[in-house]
Amino acid sequence: MAGHRVIERAVVAVLCVMLSASCAVGPQQAAASAPAPGIAWTSCDPPAAGLECGTLSVPLDWNRPDGERIDLAVLRHLASRPQERIGSMFLNPGGPGQSGVQVVRDGADGFDVWGGGRFDVIGWDPRGTNASSPVECFPTEQERAQFWDGVSIPSTTEQSQAYERRTVELARRCGEVSGNLLPHISTADTARDLDVLRQAVGDEKLTYVGLSYGTMIGQTYASMFPDRVRAMMLDGIIDPVRTTAGAEERTANDVAYADEVFGKFLELCAAAGPARCALAGHDEPVDQRAARVFAEAQRAPIPAPDADPPGELSHGDLLLSTFTPLRLPETWPQFAADLEAAANGDASALETAARQMSTPEAFAASTTSSAISCLDGPAQRPVADWPAVIDDLSGSSMLWGPVLGWWLWAPCASGWPAQSTDRYTGPWDATTENPILLVNARYDPATGYGNARAVEQRLGNAVLLTMDGYGHPSYQDPSACLEQARTRYLVDLATPPPGTVCAPDGVPFP
Repeated sequence: MAGHRVIERAVVAVLCVMLSASCAVGPQQAAASAPAPGIAWTSCDPPAAGLECGTLSVPLDWNRPDGERIDLAVLRHLASRPQERIGSMFLNPGGPGQSGVQVVRDGADGFDVWGGGRFDVIGWDPRGTNASSPVECFPTEQERAQFWDGVSIPSTTEQSQAYERRTVELARRCGEVSGNLLPHISTADTARDLDVLRQAVGDEKLTYVGLSYGTMIGQTYASMFPDRVRAMMLDGIIDPVRTTAGAEERTANDVAYADEVFGKFLELCAAAGPARCALAGHDEPVDQRAARVFAEAQRAPIPAPDADPPGELSHGDLLLSTFTPLRLPETWPQFAADLEAAANGDASALETAARQMSTPEAFAASTTSSAISCLDGPAQRPVADWPAVIDDLSGSSMLWGPVLGWWLWAPCASGWPAQSTDRYTGPWDATTENPILLVNARYDPATGYGNARAVEQRLGNAVLLTMDGYGHPSYQDPSACLEQARTRYLVDLATPPPGTVCAPDGVPFP
């Protein structure tokens, strides 16, 4: 489906779904935003048909509305059916930290289809990210590259101790370079920004699509401003209770579903047979063949002679290499072929994939995610406790526990140099005029189905639409049933009957 392909290219760069109660702000405490000025829309650079760009000035500190200000980068794709225009549809693709401007720029036509062509589709870079006063931890890109040069997910005790020291140094540097910004980039701050953006485009109520971490922004907005929601579709659901409970609880939840999806990948591979899945058709069962690759990498690195440059696949790199394919079921045949090559002694493809996840740019993105989520739910244990914490997270997920433990928990636990007095920690049971539509794949490795069930039961009048397939978010496994339900909701405010299940159009091993 054309719309799906455009959106997939726009969002496939998502790194991860990231995300104690102190100074909780309830809905009754969410001050009404001051009237917002309009956005001066201009042509984008480079210009593109139907796209307009602009900025909106907002307070750095919402408790000091007349103080220092920052600019939010905004982009809109004009409705393709302007004579039937309903209003604006705001979209956040997740992260935390992914660029809403870039995702709407790249996937505008597909998102236009979601709204039946009747909305201006608007993406923005949330505060602290990309073109909206981004978090910086190094004065120059050269210093950032030197800091992260050769770093990957630790595979040994010695590497883990070195990574611990590195996260402490990272926290110090982030405080030195961005200390004025860091306390003011919580999800609650972004929800307040979103309310001003809504006013700036002249919409009486908000129409919003949140993907992955964007569902956290949506639930926060609905909790703070329940009477300002027209329609809200959330796909790939974050559980805000576990997200704000603390960095350890949040990370355990973020990784809790990955191993189940990997198990389904292996199960479907075995059923597909050797003609469709390279791991199948051997004397040893598929699951045992895959387990042998992980066991061998844990004992010693696997050669990667055709990587550029040639090298070896460590156990940490092997874990990293699973991160993208588990989210994209259409890549499962190639992922199986790469694992099969590693089983035969050549891990070049897996090592190449891992290197793409451990560039300085990738580490910078994970630092931005940490900067936001450390405010929403601070760490409860110091980074010196990493042996026990990483072990606990590995118990939640063999695959992703160590990865997100080091990427996202460790910076929060390393003396993170900021706290928020404005973070929102509940309640999370808002009732909106029209029901919120929740969408989740049954086998989503990053925002598991259990999250969606919990949020459905908690919100006052949400409806959960289940996509009985794979991937993160749900549109990674295309479904005509889901596409029709999505548009009907956003345009006509009609939710599917409770308990509706949509089937995908295809299978992961076609």
